[in-house]
Amino acid sequence: MFHRTKIHTLALVALSTLPMAGFAEDAWPARTITLIVSYPAGGAADMLARLVAPRMAATLGQSVVIENKPGGAGQIGAAHVARSKPDGYTVLVDGGGYAINPVLFPKLPYDTAKAFTPIGILGVFPLVLVTSPDFGAKSVTELVTMSKAAPGSVSYASPGTGSTQHLATEQFLQQAKIKMVHVPYKGGSPAMADVMGGHVPVYVANIGSGLSSIQAGKLRPLATMAAKRSPSLPDVPTLAEAGVPNAEAYEWNGMFVPSGVTPAITNKLADALKQALDAPEVKAKIASVGGESFAGGRAEVAGFIKQQTERMGKVVRAGNIRPE
Repeated sequence: MFHRTKIHTLALVALSTLPMAGFAEDAWPARTITLIVSYPAGGAADMLARLVAPRMAATLGQSVVIENKPGGAGQIGAAHVARSKPDGYTVLVDGGGYAINPVLFPKLPYDTAKAFTPIGILGVFPLVLVTSPDFGAKSVTELVTMSKAAPGSVSYASPGTGSTQHLATEQFLQQAKIKMVHVPYKGGSPAMADVMGGHVPVYVANIGSGLSSIQAGKLRPLATMAAKRSPSLPDVPTLAEAGVPNAEAYEWNGMFVPSGVTPAITNKLADALKQALDAPEVKAKIASVGGESFAGGRAEVAGFIKQQTERMGKVVRAGNIRPE
């Protein structure tokens, strides 16, 4: 009788936990959600996170706060989220480094493919091949011709070795079959300032940070690196139109949760992000800085990230690029 009663009690306890799990998911979120931005305040990732956070909060019924954890090309913030409890309360907002780091750094503090689940893409920013205003080459054709005539005579700036702009430029050089000298800086602002000042002639700018300087005539755009022309620069050809195909490159920002977050919670976050991104004022703000909305759901997001990782991997291997 004792054993039968004990078994019956255990069965009731086990059954009682089943609806509680569902209840916990239904009640989620019950407290503040933190968006860990892996880049400093003031950049594109931070701007986008702060743009969607209040709208996501309105949908989810809980506060959504921003915490910046920059460093290590996004690794510090990503590692923090990878180690966090997979309950949906700690969310990562990362950039193009998410796709670059696994191929550039042989030993990351996490396995990117296994550590995270993509939620969505906040914005896509085409990159633009630009030169100093007084530089001799006024088109992609002239730049390629100049570089082939005297290999290594032209230099280009980047925000640093392994940055999206660095690899985008290397991809262009590989596809155009030319050589230039890389001049890495510690960040995009000093790199772009030296290009505008004529100290280094070539740069690949994020359209979000470079658009105002292009419009002011401080930078000369030769081509965008997108699949189609940018609405912000409709008169600027794509690299493919300028004769260098298969050299597409973007800055982009995505949202991720640690692997292990339940599908129900993941879907709630994805739906809240989509509602935020669909808001007309959000679309207008992203467009005002040259950004574009990402078309597609979570399956397309995963496909895009996979494509970016493979593309950057090819560039790194072909150029034998190593982190500094």
